[in-house]
Amino acid sequence: MTRTKILLGFLAVAASSASLLAVQAASAQDSPIDNLTPVTDEMLVDPPDGDWLMWRRTYDGWGYSPLEEINKDNVGDLQLAWAWGMSPGGRSQETPLVHDGILYLQNSTHLIQALDGATGDLIWEYEYELSEGTNPSGQRSKAIYEDKLIIATRDAHLVALDAKTGQLIWDKQVANPEFGYSFSSGPIVANGVVVQGMTGCGGGQPGGCFITGHDVETGEELWRVNTIARGDTAEGNSWNGLPVESRHGGSAWISGSYDPEQNLIFAGVGQPYPWIAEISGLLPESSEEGVTNDALYTNSTLAIVPETGELKWYHQYLPNDSLDLDYVYERMLIDLPFNGEDRQMVVTTGKLGIIEAIDRVSGEWLWAQETVPQNVVASIDEETGEKTINPDTIPHIGETTFNCPADPGGRAWQATAYSPRTQMLYLPTVEFCSNTTPNPLDPGEIYTGGGMATFARVPHPDGDGNIGQVRAIDMTDQSEAWQYRQRPAVTSSTLPTGGGVVFVGSLDRKFMALDDETGEVLWESGPLSNSLESFPISYEADGKQYVAVVANWASGLGRLASLTPDIRLPPDNPATLYVFALPD
Repeated sequence: MTRTKILLGFLAVAASSASLLAVQAASAQDSPIDNLTPVTDEMLVDPPDGDWLMWRRTYDGWGYSPLEEINKDNVGDLQLAWAWGMSPGGRSQETPLVHDGILYLQNSTHLIQALDGATGDLIWEYEYELSEGTNPSGQRSKAIYEDKLIIATRDAHLVALDAKTGQLIWDKQVANPEFGYSFSSGPIVANGVVVQGMTGCGGGQPGGCFITGHDVETGEELWRVNTIARGDTAEGNSWNGLPVESRHGGSAWISGSYDPEQNLIFAGVGQPYPWIAEISGLLPESSEEGVTNDALYTNSTLAIVPETGELKWYHQYLPNDSLDLDYVYERMLIDLPFNGEDRQMVVTTGKLGIIEAIDRVSGEWLWAQETVPQNVVASIDEETGEKTINPDTIPHIGETTFNCPADPGGRAWQATAYSPRTQMLYLPTVEFCSNTTPNPLDPGEIYTGGGMATFARVPHPDGDGNIGQVRAIDMTDQSEAWQYRQRPAVTSSTLPTGGGVVFVGSLDRKFMALDDETGEVLWESGPLSNSLESFPISYEADGKQYVAVVANWASGLGRLASLTPDIRLPPDNPATLYVFALPD
């Protein structure tokens, strides 16, 4: 069941469908959405500076806004332009989309709204009713293409709405939510194909997760790539001899990137489940010839042809992960010289906080750079990227191990961003550790889901009490240019702009602007309604630049807040969208 409401000023909408249609027709004459244009393939490749058309704004995953009206000299004058209260009931990690000055917002309850980006006025709203038993929780992203706004839901549906009216175009169920399947991030559209990663596969689903491609006009599934390898191949034999039904995990819960020149989607895949290798069956390692325990394609980048689902190549960063340290996050496409040769790189950072680059044409591993203090990886082969794992950090049944970083990661789902202005990568990080204890199955008990480990999170023993950081990494030589440190955890993604500022939010309800060359704090808001656990964006409406960020409902990062009990948060106020601008 769904409902769509079209709103116009103070007009009251009559109950009859005839009156509703009359109001729709009247509102179309005066609404700013009347000038909305279709989003073309060319526009997605090279979007208008004032638009934010996908999760990280552009196919290359940079999360960078070229707008420069707000800059280092005037950002101190930034003030609240408008705010919008969102529906309560679940945490939100929302990335609004903006096209032609219209802002599209998804609430945790799956109420979708179109707002005037300049004023915050509501234009239309559509309510998707979640399947019974599905807990409301916000998605991280959505897609817009041609005349369609495409939404992924927590009950594993893909939904296309008319971007101008909010009317339903199609609704396709991709998997059965009763088995735990879910979407937590939205799709990316490449060459007219909707590419979507499935998650929720820590619930014991046999054979794990997958990535699907869909026809943008109908939602029909075109192809499916399993994120857990199978078959009598080197990849399929990487699961220690386990049958497919005993292989779990491989969630693809973050949107990928797209290279139009190579015509490849670069998608990340998460870790195996349960995490503890002795419980999952990945230890001890099989002695059978040709069988390994790498657990492909977990913790990998997959290079996929969007029209067919063909897997061109893959690279695995962390085989047989026993500590929930997945490499699922954003894939940034950056072209810079390396060792004197121009390289087309795909760059990502896993929970270990190790930045890694591979050649996105060949899949060749290029380099790695550590950031946060960690004790899991003892060394990295400079030629292949192969990691030697510190054996003291591998959890075993009946033992407790000490590992850094802890399971939420030295970097978590908050996205890294890249600025072509400075050629720097801006990485939000957290420094902490964990005492990790396996929770084994009882004799005869069948695995039905979960990580099967307890992580007792503690401050880093050599830390200075500043849990949260933003690190600026010079991508020309992989050196650290500067580091900003504070006690509260940094809980939003970074947003660099053409004006030379980097916006970021933190657990203590503050939104900040840092100098992109030095890390100096140039501006910060007063405390907002809750922690800022989302993806800030910048856009243009009516010729004016705005910066928007969502404050959460309660805290989805309470596991970080436990390290700073002095930072108190409201428990259950609704999420709020805050929009800032310079005074007129």
